[in-house]
Amino acid sequence: MAAGNDPVPMHRSDWTLLVLLSVLWGGSFFFNGVALRELPPLTVAFVRVLLGALCLLAVIGPLGGRLPTRLRDSLPFAVMGLLNNVIPFSLFLAAQTMISSGLAAVLNATTPLFTVLVLASFGEERLNARRIAGVVIGLGGVTLLRAPGLSAADQALGIGLCLAGAVSYGFSGLWGRRRLAGVPPLTAAAGQLISSAAIMAVVAGAADRPWTLPLPGAATIAALIGLAALSTALAYILFFRIMSRSGATNVMLVTLLIPVTAILLGHFLLAETLTLREVAGALVIATSLLVIDGRAFALLRPGGRPTKA
Repeated sequence: MAAGNDPVPMHRSDWTLLVLLSVLWGGSFFFNGVALRELPPLTVAFVRVLLGALCLLAVIGPLGGRLPTRLRDSLPFAVMGLLNNVIPFSLFLAAQTMISSGLAAVLNATTPLFTVLVLASFGEERLNARRIAGVVIGLGGVTLLRAPGLSAADQALGIGLCLAGAVSYGFSGLWGRRRLAGVPPLTAAAGQLISSAAIMAVVAGAADRPWTLPLPGAATIAALIGLAALSTALAYILFFRIMSRSGATNVMLVTLLIPVTAILLGHFLLAETLTLREVAGALVIATSLLVIDGRAFALLRPGGRPTKA
């Protein structure tokens, strides 16, 4: 999209992918919580990107994907891996040693706001009132979902780490838009995860010396596999597929859905009580997505038709 253009609505086919992606990434907060009982944050981040990269390496050839062969062609993937994996994964995992997984998921939902602001600051999209209003409404919805969890003053550092991670995600949207446009989703996902694994090997090796840690239990190993295969490898294929067709700001809307899907999974799979506040929060978030997308407003105008993505 040319600089200064208005953002496009979400492609119709990508709404289903966005919901699926929210389930995969919503589950990552659960997997993180299990893994952090036995492993330090940087080691969990390293294993996540390493196993995720191995998963994609196993399928990229059979599926016809290709990786860059020259070092200079690998640079865009390395920067994307730093902004989209290394920094936010490390910050959110460190934060989850201080705050609850639910609160981390809610703070993760600030990502669309930072993405809108970053893209507007660099002239990629106009900061139109409708999109800002939609993001603010969505943030109100996620706050409503977990309102009691936002009152603990002693969790300031954990909250700050999550917000810094969300800012990094916002810059990853800008980088992906500028430097990975047109790259096949499988190549983009594999390239950034391989780069991330190399970076995290150095960082985690220096900080945690993971080879000296006790072997984790079965629950932790299962959580790491789920985190890598589902919440990382498969999730990033969907992420780059949506970004390539519907744009960086639209794909970041997934973070507004993550708290909703986490609550629904808890209700249907773990028999947790679904409260009226949670239902209200989900409805507010659904409203925010309609506002940000803008297609509903076009339908309400006389003779209006939704814009084709």
